[in-house]
Amino acid sequence: MTASIAHRSKAQFAGVHAARWAEPVVMEMTYPGRRGVVFDDAPAPALPEGAMRKAAPVLPEMTEHDALRHYLHLSQMTLGMMGVSLFGTCTMKYNPRLGERAALQHLSHIHPLQHPDTLQGILELYANFNDFLCEVSGMDQFVFQAGGGADAAYTHACVTRAYHAARGELAQRDQIITTIQTHPCSPATANAAGFEVITLSLEEGGYPSLEQLKSVIGPRTAALMVNNPDDMGIYNPDIKEWVRLVHEAGGLCFYDHANFNGVMTRLRARELGFDACMYMLHKTFGAPKGGGGPAVGAYGCAEHLVPFLPSPLVVRDGERFTLDDDRPQSIGKVREFWGNAPQVLKAYVWARAMGAEGLREAADISVLANNYMDLRLGQVRGVSRSNPDVTAPRMEMTRHSVDQVTQDTGCTVVDISNRMTDFGIDALWLSHEPWLVAEPFTPEAGELWSREDIDYWIDVLEHVVTEAYETPELVKSAPHNAPIHQLKGADMADPDTWATTWRAYRRKHADRLAAE
Repeated sequence: MTASIAHRSKAQFAGVHAARWAEPVVMEMTYPGRRGVVFDDAPAPALPEGAMRKAAPVLPEMTEHDALRHYLHLSQMTLGMMGVSLFGTCTMKYNPRLGERAALQHLSHIHPLQHPDTLQGILELYANFNDFLCEVSGMDQFVFQAGGGADAAYTHACVTRAYHAARGELAQRDQIITTIQTHPCSPATANAAGFEVITLSLEEGGYPSLEQLKSVIGPRTAALMVNNPDDMGIYNPDIKEWVRLVHEAGGLCFYDHANFNGVMTRLRARELGFDACMYMLHKTFGAPKGGGGPAVGAYGCAEHLVPFLPSPLVVRDGERFTLDDDRPQSIGKVREFWGNAPQVLKAYVWARAMGAEGLREAADISVLANNYMDLRLGQVRGVSRSNPDVTAPRMEMTRHSVDQVTQDTGCTVVDISNRMTDFGIDALWLSHEPWLVAEPFTPEAGELWSREDIDYWIDVLEHVVTEAYETPELVKSAPHNAPIHQLKGADMADPDTWATTWRAYRRKHADRLAAE
């Protein structure tokens, strides 16, 4: 790439103004006697006395039309946020409607407690997707119970315990090694599983040195848990040697593949020596992610860890499929049943549609788009990137900083993010905690967003940074075109004020409600 990039002329910014309705909460829209559906009188169900209510539930009394209109208003306000979203570390992708249709058509009438003989279609899908993930990772078996990346990391921590316990070494091996730039779910779940966590710091090149790793490896080492590349977009070229050293000490190695998008079909975790890995189906594999879920962390491992996997496993028996629960060394369950089946189906549809060539092309586009953004963002006033001494191209994302803008203008990265939403840009992803880069933001285009979208996103950022230098109060008081302007967070620290249920709200605000 050249030092400067020519792109289309500066964007004509979208005239974004999200819908706003002065909408009360549904519990405040009640009118005595109104009904949406009126049921015929029916005999009381035969329920035990202890299961019967002593009083009628407190529910809003309203017509079906009122309820529909209320929730449509709320959806209009919510959908006003759907702009260009380069949400880094999460690899936000389009969720094809085909997957949604397949999930609705094929999963809405089955239940996981049915006999396996009546679940052959979904069990075959699980088995086929297991084969697919084994192919791209080199692992021998996957399970889909884990409800996200943190849950998959916890699965590995539990498998690590079971593995060392089976060898009589659990009392000795009580330490898990990670790095400061590994996703926080790895140290958190290792700690939750009872391990002491050793966190390595970053050094020259943007990753810990082999010498630092060697200094903490020993007979207490239970496992290494890392992601690679990290959220700075930096790949550790010594990773094979890391794995060799941990294995030499008797530990296991877990590869957090949340940042898999830039290396799809380019590497396989098992070929690097890892014992286990995890993929985000609700990120990398085109299944939907929103509102904190639903999510699936697909956890795969090599043969020596298969006995300890959560149960049940989907097993091929000739042309039939069964659920194997007879697994005495299993860690049990990390979630109910076999995980979120609709997400597995949608990810399988996406993967089959992409194929091997599609995955490779997507990885190439992801890396190309990130390095295009990296070069353009480097030309925006006050914007810098993490590890500026690392001149090699980054992978599928790069962490940047507006710390200089903040120092010059007082406008923080949150202020800038709020203002960017006024132009149809979804709020920036900042960084996992702890912040290693001041005032961070981490964009990731993946293979989804066009060059026009990427240019628009950067043009908006550049425009808002200019505003920060020229009219900082305009930025600090943003957003101006959103359905709700800045929220005042002071009340969120006062448990006497906020409420998460209508019952708690009525209790905490009884005097005011009575006065009304």
